[in-house]
Amino acid sequence: MEDAQKSLDELVKHVGRYSERAFLFVREGLSIAARQVHGPETAAHRRLYEYMTANEMDWETLAVKFHCRELPATILADIDEAGGYEKLNRHVSGRELCWALRDYATKRWGMLARAVLESWNIKTTIDFGRIVFGFIELEMMQKQEDDSFEDFIDVFSFDEAFDASFRLGLRSDEADPSPDA
Repeated sequence: MEDAQKSLDELVKHVGRYSERAFLFVREGLSIAARQVHGPETAAHRRLYEYMTANEMDWETLAVKFHCRELPATILADIDEAGGYEKLNRHVSGRELCWALRDYATKRWGMLARAVLESWNIKTTIDFGRIVFGFIELEMMQKQEDDSFEDFIDVFSFDEAFDASFRLGLRSDEADPSPDA
């Protein structure tokens, strides 16, 4: 646990803009996004991630070893149990992650979601990208070949995403009727 905290402290210092809570929120949100896009993670998925970590392997290397049949029988069985090779990678795009983070923040804090995020200096979807790429730079998350920082630019407006859903539906030119009217 101490190593995990040290790494988180290093990450916060490396990126330098955001609260530790912002990084924890994005990491939690990534799990939620993966569940939204791919369904629940199975025990087979967890065993495969452990195998990949223990063998310092990324998805590309796993794919090569899978197609060349160079994986242990237990790992091949886990791949089958997880739904086949095509279902292994639980990657989410930057856009998918941003929308999932919006949903997660709204569900968790309701009308205060934007205020909480802004208290951590998260004001646009670009901030989500900076946090994610901080994780990637310190090798705490993996990036796929087609992932880019640009995936996080202008995914949605915080004004519309957090404030519009809570408006009462009154147009600005409508006034409350006075009791004298």
